[in-house]
Amino acid sequence: MTSGVYDIFIAGGGINGCGIARDAVGRGFSVFLAEMKDLASGTSSGSTKLIHGGLRYLEHYEFRLVREALMEREVLWGMAPHIIWPLRFVLPLHKAMRPAWLIRLGLFLYDYIGGRKALPATRTLNLETDPAGRPLKLGFRRAFEYSDCWVNDARLVALNARDAADRGAVIKTRTKVVSAHREGGFWSIVTEDVQTGQTETISARLFVNAAGPWVDKLLQNAAGSNASNVRLVQGSHIVVRKKFSDSRAYFFQNNDGRIFFAIPYEEDFTLIGTTDQDYKGDPQDVKITDAEIDYLCAGASEYFAEPVTRADMVWSYSGVRPLYDDGASKAQEATRDYVLKANGAAGEPQLLNVFGGKITTYRRLAESMLEKIEDVLGSRGKPWTSGATLPGGDFDKQGFEGLVAKFRREFPFLSEAHSRRLVRLYGTRAWRIIGSASSFADLGRLFGGDLTEAEVAYLIDQEWALETEDVLWRRTKLGLKLEADGRQALEEFMKGRSGADARLAAQ
Repeated sequence: MTSGVYDIFIAGGGINGCGIARDAVGRGFSVFLAEMKDLASGTSSGSTKLIHGGLRYLEHYEFRLVREALMEREVLWGMAPHIIWPLRFVLPLHKAMRPAWLIRLGLFLYDYIGGRKALPATRTLNLETDPAGRPLKLGFRRAFEYSDCWVNDARLVALNARDAADRGAVIKTRTKVVSAHREGGFWSIVTEDVQTGQTETISARLFVNAAGPWVDKLLQNAAGSNASNVRLVQGSHIVVRKKFSDSRAYFFQNNDGRIFFAIPYEEDFTLIGTTDQDYKGDPQDVKITDAEIDYLCAGASEYFAEPVTRADMVWSYSGVRPLYDDGASKAQEATRDYVLKANGAAGEPQLLNVFGGKITTYRRLAESMLEKIEDVLGSRGKPWTSGATLPGGDFDKQGFEGLVAKFRREFPFLSEAHSRRLVRLYGTRAWRIIGSASSFADLGRLFGGDLTEAEVAYLIDQEWALETEDVLWRRTKLGLKLEADGRQALEEFMKGRSGADARLAAQ
């Protein structure tokens, strides 16, 4: 900061806001980020959890987007091998859908336009003999198998925020922008702590609007613009009891031309999604509709020998994608590419807006935003994020199993499943959670499953977790397994540990 003025104020604690904050502070800019709810509480935790090129985007001729996304897969895997890992996808050929030659052509491009190195190439499967055919109806005989990656999306956001804070950024959650205006050559931004009502005025040389579904609303607040730049598209997913034991995921074509996935999820479940439909309400009120549930169940039942029904559901979630409005006639055809636009006359403080984007290209989006920031504020440092690991990711991307084995040797009082879960979520920082404990009892109270007081304390102190939902549905997915009494005990514990002191500790 210079005379109490930050270089950059960022509104939005999703993947784009946190990614920009991390890149900017790493180049030497002073950064203040405000998120009105929890990190990744909107679109960034509502994805299909994939780092992928977007095979279906080839149909819409978005070759630049697909190539950039394909190139990012192995970069991101190397940055965070605890929360990102390769996943093989089985695409059964359906005689009533796209012809096999067209799919094979798309997969050929998929394999060779993105600089694939460690990920295996596409191959053809005989579903009558391959284990991938066992859960499917007998009519499916051939499939293609190709590579993409899985990501724990909400944790990707939290780790970008953690790294940004470790490098000097101020990260404030539950802090909303009340007003913003240009004053004396700077932005004057009033924020409000939504829990205490306390306000604070922040001065910044540049304002980045990464508010996701709220980007147009914030643009209107700060610049008086009534333009509609984003198309809000709802995507919903259902989580059902485990439908197959294979470690591979399925890529299914639906009879309306759309595609959806069935993916192994949290050991005991299957994730099915997504939908695509325009959304007109308040983004914070989004929830799955009966029609979407029926759509996903019917689509999956077209392929699986054992039908998927509402009775199988254990959870659902929905997100609102703020896609750049390119005038596409259908929600599924709207571009997933990002657009960055400046607002402000020459010589006055600039407002830089983020429209659209997808989780796979967040790092490249941040680099593009830094180019625009440096055009205004001057250059401070070179691009650096492609070779820098995220917190906990400082181990070889092929070395996850070895890291789990090392963790188990050092903490033999933990079960195999507990050790694996901790290393999967926290990587090398799992050691910080266990600390000097020499027995399971040293980890404090057990809330249910294997969620301990030590882990929750870490999430409060290091990852801005303030409410039970932050812990159970974003930092972990233990909400799928924790009973009501465990949730109550967790809530009571967090009320005692959360608050101003914990929020300061996380910063």
